[in-house]
Amino acid sequence: MLSIQGGAAFAKTLFPALGAAGTTTLRVTLAAALLLAVFRPNLRQLTRADWAAIAPYGVALGLMNLAFYESLRFLPLGLAVTLEFVGPLLLALALSRRAADVGWVALAGVGIALIAPIGGEGAHAVSPLGIALALTAGALWAAYILAGGAVGRRVPGSTGVVAGMLVAALVTLPFGAAQAGPALLSPAVLLTGLAVAALSSALPYTLEMRALRAIPARVFGVMMSLEPALAALSGLLFLHERLTVVQGVAMGCVIAASAGINWTGKRGEGS
Repeated sequence: MLSIQGGAAFAKTLFPALGAAGTTTLRVTLAAALLLAVFRPNLRQLTRADWAAIAPYGVALGLMNLAFYESLRFLPLGLAVTLEFVGPLLLALALSRRAADVGWVALAGVGIALIAPIGGEGAHAVSPLGIALALTAGALWAAYILAGGAVGRRVPGSTGVVAGMLVAALVTLPFGAAQAGPALLSPAVLLTGLAVAALSSALPYTLEMRALRAIPARVFGVMMSLEPALAALSGLLFLHERLTVVQGVAMGCVIAASAGINWTGKRGEGS
């Protein structure tokens, strides 16, 4: 989580040179190249049916990154990640048969209401467009989870993930090329983009796979719920973004809701 959010904070520093779309393209494309180099999947073995499953996964991944990075133009990193978490929460509610999970999502709703810009002024105002983009990223995250499950059941190992990242790179490339153009090929930008790709994709993917082998899935899910707080910490340390007390409370509501729905839901399933 520290790697992912540190990478996101680092990526935001590229916005003046590349814009949000250009930064997204650079990050996703270089991440695809890194994953190809590390895992060396045999893409030729994939069938047309495999690619039919991988394509929606990659499209959701690419558009999710675009929407999230665009939201960072208007929102502090911590708030953007907090709002993005709504997507997986609503997906968990849709797939749940537990009445208690409605309460957890309602708690997240309280957090979102606290973030909403009603009555906000000056430094306390929150961009409605930024909120919409972050929530869109959250909806695409939910789609990515569903599509990723289908890919995982169909394509073994890391091959599906790497193929999906390649599709995501193709999805983001037109947006990034239109916005950043030749600046994408600047040596200094490429070096920074490589660091962002490593921090945001290659390293955390490897660490998550190791973590899932070592701890129960519900513990992993609860720990991942801390991500908005770590995003806020990265925003503070690297971007000097400070949240208000109310925004901090809102983040706490979403973190508690995510942890609760992961802990009680998965425990109820006997995992």
